[in-house]
Amino acid sequence: MVRVTLSLSVIRTVEAHVLLRRRRRERMTRERILYISDQTTCSDSVSVALKTAGYEVVSTKSTMQAIALLFILHPVAAAVLHSQEGEQSSLDAAESLRAVRPDVPIIVLCRDPIDRLPPCVDACVSTREPLANLTSGLKSLLTAKQVNSYENAF
Repeated sequence: MVRVTLSLSVIRTVEAHVLLRRRRRERMTRERILYISDQTTCSDSVSVALKTAGYEVVSTKSTMQAIALLFILHPVAAAVLHSQEGEQSSLDAAESLRAVRPDVPIIVLCRDPIDRLPPCVDACVSTREPLANLTSGLKSLLTAKQVNSYENAF
């Protein structure tokens, strides 16, 4: 029988390495959502709702930063836009994002539902509805995207 004695620093190093690998694996399996919002109070609750639903959330406050993030973040499952300046600024941002990455679904959070969605927006969720509607709408949108990509593969 061989007896091995490990120092506390070696044990901590190994534990840290195992935790880091586990976190990397979790990040790789979670879908990444790009959340663009110029609000502070609502953005926190939206981020928490998305994280609670199991998504990795990357947040930014500007459209230009969001465009830059779309270039470097692969894959991005969807983008969620919420602008206090009104629906038009969200739609302008959606158009810019769609031009950069047409494969990324875009959801706009707005006060009132939009009757006719422009081609650059895949879904609209009213901020007057519970946040569960956002997460369920996002899930169904991503499921439909996966089904479409699967059908296009064959």
